[in-house]
Amino acid sequence: MSYIDSEDVHIIQFEDKNIFLIGTAHISKKSADLVKDVVIGENPDTVCIELDENRLDSLLNKNRWDNLDLKTIIKNKQLTTLIISILLSSFQKRLGSKIGVNPGVELLEAYNISKEKNINTNLIDRDVKITLKRAWRKMNLYQQAKFISITIASIFTNEEISETQLEELKNKDILTELMEELGKEMPMLKTVLIDERDSFLAEKIRNAPGPKIVAVVGAGHVKGIKEKIFSKEPIDLVEISQIPNPSLTNRILAWLIPISIVGSIFIIGFEKGIAEAGNTALIWILASGLPGAIGTILAFGHPLSVISVFFAAPITTLSPLIGVGYVAAFVQTYFKPPKVFEITNVSNELTKVSNWWKNKFLRILLVFIFSSIGSAFGAYFGAYKIFSNLFN
Repeated sequence: MSYIDSEDVHIIQFEDKNIFLIGTAHISKKSADLVKDVVIGENPDTVCIELDENRLDSLLNKNRWDNLDLKTIIKNKQLTTLIISILLSSFQKRLGSKIGVNPGVELLEAYNISKEKNINTNLIDRDVKITLKRAWRKMNLYQQAKFISITIASIFTNEEISETQLEELKNKDILTELMEELGKEMPMLKTVLIDERDSFLAEKIRNAPGPKIVAVVGAGHVKGIKEKIFSKEPIDLVEISQIPNPSLTNRILAWLIPISIVGSIFIIGFEKGIAEAGNTALIWILASGLPGAIGTILAFGHPLSVISVFFAAPITTLSPLIGVGYVAAFVQTYFKPPKVFEITNVSNELTKVSNWWKNKFLRILLVFIFSSIGSAFGAYFGAYKIFSNLFN
């Protein structure tokens, strides 16, 4: 059994369990072969796989995009999570295409061989949507913009990869390395994207049924998992599986700012007259509505999307409950719904900038982003003009 000598197979004795921890590269045929050899050779009681239900479905169901309910995603305010998921997936798929291996092939191999051998299978990763939402909630506005810009830059880079680099990529956990790079730029992200998942994976492995366990995880998680398995500190899976509520300070500010703007208009009316208050209110309407509408036009949004942004922005920018981008995206989806092939082919079209305007699905995302950015900048300008009028 040559896999015993592999540096990617870590044999761990924990209490009454014998754990074979396999560190893999997520776009490596070599890793897939290693996983198959270990599972067949050891015939474990349980195979633990670094997947959640959604990621497994994405590997098994190539037509999953056919059932995407975009309107429901928009209603549930999950567009930001969807955008980040698509960007990360596209990055990994693009590298996989260069190497000639589908992303996650070794995880799928672990699942398929386990089912074939009637071995108990545990999906041990935290739901990717929870991971992304926890990361998003821990970032301020500047960090959120930086996070998206770094991720987008990795998608659109045209840097050619040499044969030597390709060989190196075959032996690396690319997605984990991307997460680690993001963690260096923003340390709080490492806690959510790497450290918390190490804890989650380790606890799931420790509690897997049976004395012999094979665990298949990204190579970047191996060190952290080994440390957590032997750690005496309890791991609260419930706590790290919850999406944190905004801090009290953020919740207060979310309402304090719009209340201050509306209150300022009333004070201006009381001190300077109704006409001046009306002019100030008009400034707010134009300042918040026009930039958002212009952003929607730049995204080639439907005319009714443009109109809806103009009229909705002055209201939505005063409410933390819904952003104007969701209004714009919903209207765009209603009047210009994407065709199935435009959704299923999104990972391939994502890397070419012009496709964002041609593909109706990507255009909806553009409408969401551009209208949100435009209205945000307009709202800051409008607030500045209102407060300047109040104190002059």
